[in-house]
Amino acid sequence: MNYPFRRTCREVAALILAREDRALECPERLAVRIHFLVCKACPRFEQEVQTMRAALGNWRNYRSSDEG
Repeated sequence: MNYPFRRTCREVAALILAREDRALECPERLAVRIHFLVCKACPRFEQEVQTMRAALGNWRNYRSSDEG
């Protein structure tokens, strides 16, 4: 039987990374949310991606005191 919202961790990780470049479609968002209910690793991966995004944003906006 084919379950359209059942995704592997690898597929969910790909969707988490794809979300950085594009908005996920409704079935994709739903599949990620359902997967998060049964998986502890993927929500942690999502947090790591958000941390890296924030760190890169801070790095891009960084101005050293020598530049000022």
